Amino acid sequence: MEAARVIHIENIPGLSGKEIPALQQQYGKNIVTIEKQHNVFRVLLGIFSEPMFLLLVAASVLYFVLGKTDEGWMMAAAILFVSAISLYQELKSGNALAALKELTAPRISVMRDGNLQDILSSELVPGDVMLLEEGSKIPADAKVIQKNDLSVNESVFTGESMAQDKNETAGHNLLYQGTTVVSGKCYAVVTATGVHTGLAKLGKSVGNTSSQKTLLELQINRFIKRFTLFGVAAFLLIWLVNYIKTGDLVLSLLFGLTLAMASIPEEIPVAFASFMALGAYHMSRLGIISRQPQTIENLGEVSVMCLDKTGTITENSMQVKALYDVNSDIFFENIEDARPGEKDVLFYAVLASEQNPFDPMEKDIQALYERHSGGNARSGLQFVYEYALDGRPPMMTHVYEGNNEKIAASKGAAERIMKICRLDEATQIKVSGYIKSLTAKGYRVLGVASAACGMDKLPVAQDDFNWKFEGILGFYDPPRKNIAALFKKFYAANIDVKLITGDFSETAIQIAAQAGMPVDRGCITGEEVMQLAKKDLQLLVKEVDIFARMFPEAKLKVIEALKDNGEIVAMTGDGVNDAPALKAAHVGIAMGKRGTEMAREAASLVLTDDDPAKIAEAIQQGRKIFSNFKKAVRYIISIHIPIILTAALPLIFNWKYPNIFSPVHIIFLEVIMGPTCSVFFEREPVEKNTMRMPPRNKNDGLFNGYELPVSIFQGLVIAAGVLLMYYSYMSRGSSIETTRSVVFTTLVLSNILLTFVNRSFTENFAKTIFYKNSLAMPVLLISVLFVAIIHLVNPVRNIFEMNALTKEDFLLCLLAAFVTVGWFELYKTWSSSIRPDDAQRKD
Repeated sequence: MEAARVIHIENIPGLSGKEIPALQQQYGKNIVTIEKQHNVFRVLLGIFSEPMFLLLVAASVLYFVLGKTDEGWMMAAAILFVSAISLYQELKSGNALAALKELTAPRISVMRDGNLQDILSSELVPGDVMLLEEGSKIPADAKVIQKNDLSVNESVFTGESMAQDKNETAGHNLLYQGTTVVSGKCYAVVTATGVHTGLAKLGKSVGNTSSQKTLLELQINRFIKRFTLFGVAAFLLIWLVNYIKTGDLVLSLLFGLTLAMASIPEEIPVAFASFMALGAYHMSRLGIISRQPQTIENLGEVSVMCLDKTGTITENSMQVKALYDVNSDIFFENIEDARPGEKDVLFYAVLASEQNPFDPMEKDIQALYERHSGGNARSGLQFVYEYALDGRPPMMTHVYEGNNEKIAASKGAAERIMKICRLDEATQIKVSGYIKSLTAKGYRVLGVASAACGMDKLPVAQDDFNWKFEGILGFYDPPRKNIAALFKKFYAANIDVKLITGDFSETAIQIAAQAGMPVDRGCITGEEVMQLAKKDLQLLVKEVDIFARMFPEAKLKVIEALKDNGEIVAMTGDGVNDAPALKAAHVGIAMGKRGTEMAREAASLVLTDDDPAKIAEAIQQGRKIFSNFKKAVRYIISIHIPIILTAALPLIFNWKYPNIFSPVHIIFLEVIMGPTCSVFFEREPVEKNTMRMPPRNKNDGLFNGYELPVSIFQGLVIAAGVLLMYYSYMSRGSSIETTRSVVFTTLVLSNILLTFVNRSFTENFAKTIFYKNSLAMPVLLISVLFVAIIHLVNPVRNIFEMNALTKEDFLLCLLAAFVTVGWFELYKTWSSSIRPDDAQRKD
């Protein structure tokens, strides 16, 4: 066995800051694959290839062919305006995604100018000295220069799943990009970056693969496809009917394009992209980093929350509160009463801890020993070797040399330590009683052992020492002060909560009770989980909320069982061992401060301040974003229906004025509808009952219950009002220009009112008027301004082929809009009065 070396940071100055620019110029970024940039030209290419853009261009060309140059130029201006809006929305979404990507980009600690600095791994250059610790993904090829018990998983590079020991000697000091530190830590000097690494030369990528379309995206695409097919069929029908009646092929084509433009709800996919990207960006400003915007979709569906105990439910401030020393045979329930001997359980616990501890338990062990003894436990001892934390349940061992002998000290799970020490029956019964007493109070218990060994070769496995039991330590990590309130939020939101911990069952049950979890449904251990058949576990996870003595394989099996039950699972974690379960969960949540890089990379959400209260906030934001997106979609459906019917039915029923709309009118409506659905509704606040409703079932589709029928009915009522005004003015002998003015004005006013009515499907206007949305007033003013320009500016009115309306005509249009849209306000008021707690489900 080779002796491990203690890392001294002052011996490794690293590169100078002055050297970095030249090295970056020479070697470039530490990036293997160059992603396609989200630049203006790519966005424009996407806009120019959209069906709506092509329809607008076709309509503009037809106007010029027909000799209607004013209308042609109007359409050309409208094309530029609509394209500018689309460009703005796409770039804003792209910028949000870029900012989000930078927040989630991997970082690495490097020595520069003699100081440890945190930089983006893409900024690494050859010659940089990296500090790599357990859980770190190695971002570039490197050579180990100092290490402490280092082992690396190189399966991504070699295909070998067993971890490989690494040290400073030639042949054993090479580290490869994309591999992972399993245990220990080291300083390593970078030898190759970017496309020059071994992984890049093998043609492998360490970047994320392109994400597949989510279920919601597929549902939206199917929805759009149906509308598009309807639009194509309607286009052909209107073109054919008009051609049969008029014999004018070009004019008939123009009217057909009008209906096609009215039928395609191209706003929906734009709104979806905007909502997901901007929603994720806004969440990042709250300290909730979503690694993929699509995570927002899953957040609104979370039905089971799996929480680890330490640092999530508890404060992660482990303190030694009790102690049993086998040598003095005294059990101290209050640690302050303990009087340590020269070599007691606390002494060996210090030796079994890291020399520069970062774990809260080890910090408190060392501080307590120094406070009680006033000395340094390692005085006169030289650190020789470390057996990393491993096994099931785990333990770790440190070996020291002094006075021509080696001393081994170990700490770990109490039952593991008792087993390797082979306690006699009486001692085992006594110690087990103390353990049960401590765990019943919510304490975490560690066993401590020692072993004396000669100067010969160390055993391969740490279990193989001739261990002597030294005693146990009881640690208490109090529940967070806000954890009970957080659990109430989960339960109120109809989210089931599971506690998954490595602690004893008694400890888990006690902490769960203090946190406000029901503890009457039993507890199951990791070993029991592994012994259960798949179907039996699926039944069990429905009933049991507390899972104790869990290890990575057991955690993963529980997550998979919950998923097999159709649950949408969120899981919290921070360690290397949590990574498989975090990756398997629909929403893996890692801690940003104390979480390992492997945990953060496996997770889909990262909490920057490790505050579990942010989990409820993230779920609320996810529900809000989905709810607002659905409002936007329902608005689009409701307003498209009257446009389609007003453009189609008069021709089908052979009215006097069969084609009341032209592409100019449709494009104006698109100018209003596009920004409204993808910008205005995205800014809407959280509704009060958002966190009191059950999670969305992703298998239910985009709409549930009466949601789609209600929105269709909204559209049909508006259509009825518009067509009634249409027929009324046409029948009384009004000109087509006056009739068009009335129809168009009624439709525009209905659209404006629908925007504000659809801000909530449960609360009436008396409450929604107080919703804080910075775009509410601008949307209203701009819409009214457009209406005023069309009616009051003669050249514009002439292009729209409309007449000026009298005051009476305008008021009649306003009344029709109020009646056909405002009925829904009465419906919401009535619905809330008869079933106030269930109003949301009625839609």
